[in-house]
Amino acid sequence: MDAVPQDCDVAFTTWNSWHSTDWAKVNHVVARLQIRIAKAVKAGAWRKVRTLQRLLTNSTSAKVLAVRRVTENRGRKTPGVDNETWDTPEAKWTAAACLSNTGYRPRPLRRIYIPKANGEKRPLGIPTMRDRAMQALHLLALDPVSETTGDTHSYGFRRERSTADAIEQVRNALGRKASPKWVLEGDIKGCFDNISHDWLVANVCMDKRILRKWLKAGYIESGALFPTSAGTPQGGIISPVLANMALDGLQNELQSLFTTVRGARDAKVNLVRYADDFVITGSSEELLVKRVKPLVAAFLATRGLALSETKTKITHVSEGLDFLGWNVRYHDRILLTQPSKKNVKAFLDKIRGTLRELRTARQRDVIEKLTPVIRGWAGYHRSQMASRTFARCDHQIWEALWRWACRRHPNKGKRWIKARYFRCVQGRDWRFATEDLTLPLLREYQKRPHVKIKGEANPYDPTYDEYFSRRLARQMDGTLEGRRKLRWLWWWQEGLCPNCLQKITRETGWHLHHVIKRSERGTDRISNLILMHPNCHAQLHSLEKKDPAGASAV
Repeated sequence: MDAVPQDCDVAFTTWNSWHSTDWAKVNHVVARLQIRIAKAVKAGAWRKVRTLQRLLTNSTSAKVLAVRRVTENRGRKTPGVDNETWDTPEAKWTAAACLSNTGYRPRPLRRIYIPKANGEKRPLGIPTMRDRAMQALHLLALDPVSETTGDTHSYGFRRERSTADAIEQVRNALGRKASPKWVLEGDIKGCFDNISHDWLVANVCMDKRILRKWLKAGYIESGALFPTSAGTPQGGIISPVLANMALDGLQNELQSLFTTVRGARDAKVNLVRYADDFVITGSSEELLVKRVKPLVAAFLATRGLALSETKTKITHVSEGLDFLGWNVRYHDRILLTQPSKKNVKAFLDKIRGTLRELRTARQRDVIEKLTPVIRGWAGYHRSQMASRTFARCDHQIWEALWRWACRRHPNKGKRWIKARYFRCVQGRDWRFATEDLTLPLLREYQKRPHVKIKGEANPYDPTYDEYFSRRLARQMDGTLEGRRKLRWLWWWQEGLCPNCLQKITRETGWHLHHVIKRSERGTDRISNLILMHPNCHAQLHSLEKKDPAGASAV
């Protein structure tokens, strides 16, 4: 393997095995190329974008990073049609060396089905390990393009964005006195299965030959090969980004409806999208029916997609709408965002189903199984108005636990069962607990307000490094574990700012600084963080802009 200049590859002679790979160097090289791609996209230099993408996909650094991704995720032991997995360092190293566009032909997908909440089944396509690695490799070059060109209020399958950001944008659009009161709830009919191949090949900035081969690979089901004429395979690593890029641009289309600023302000049209789920606000039902909905339908039609007539509806906010597991509605002139009834039911059904599966298990096993479920659901909803829902769910979980305990001991009295499985913990009786383990209560998770990410924030743009560092600091300060890390950093620095050597206090304030920038794949580990005064932090970033030593210009 020939070495190339250090600024584009790190395949030095010292690299002769998987475990000899310098992962810090790998991440640095890939991140620098991704930053250059994002800068070129922002400048509209598309020829340079394609050149940098080729440089990245031919880089040994990107190849080993792609192999690492597909061999360390949850699906690493799930084989494709070739029944092959890469589970040894030798296999991984050989696979990385063999990743090449030359002569590449993807294998058909292995079709499986997973159940949906409504009782139907969702088809998934499982690529081979090599095809997954190739997708991960080209995704490294495509993601900076997607993040730079994406809609500002698109939040699904994007770095540093989450459902909490999406619901906060919904609150921003609907939560004021003068906000619109009508909402179009959009539902796309089989989004992933129907996206036009021709549109993707014509509009997605990546290697067209490789993309066309992926789209036309087909799938195998019951031993038979079926061709694919539309859609991106659900299960492929690159599919969510392709779907996002197909739906990006709807926000600009909606803005083009109005020729004047006043007209746009009076119409109050706002888009919030998470993957293929979206809501569009409007000042009147007539506006949404006659102008917005036809425009959305025409926008989707060019991409081979269509709205579901049965699931797409226009509602008044007072009636309420469900979005991403929350119910949004007006009550007494207050906008409420609470866990939806459907989401609550699914959560409680999961708790009861788990208890049925563990009807003969030890109490310790039950607590260990239910704790992450309760923590995950509480963490998802605690940014909104969920305290009453949490209290009701706590009671129903207790009832399910009581029935579980009574079924285990049908010949024992209630006092014996209570003494066996329930204890007084921190002054609260009837806690499901052992001597050293206690099942958490939902009501213990107090509301933690979520600050929405800036719509234009781009993780591949170095100018936003300081913003993401401040955002991380705020998030850490809001959790007990995060505050422990901050206290440890403060102690390790002896309470001093490394720039001015003065004390860091609550009065002076503080910012987190990443030694290796987040845009260059710097981690959020303590070893990569420094506490600084806000002014010192701003000064440091200002000096970096004036002296961009080693920085790559577009």
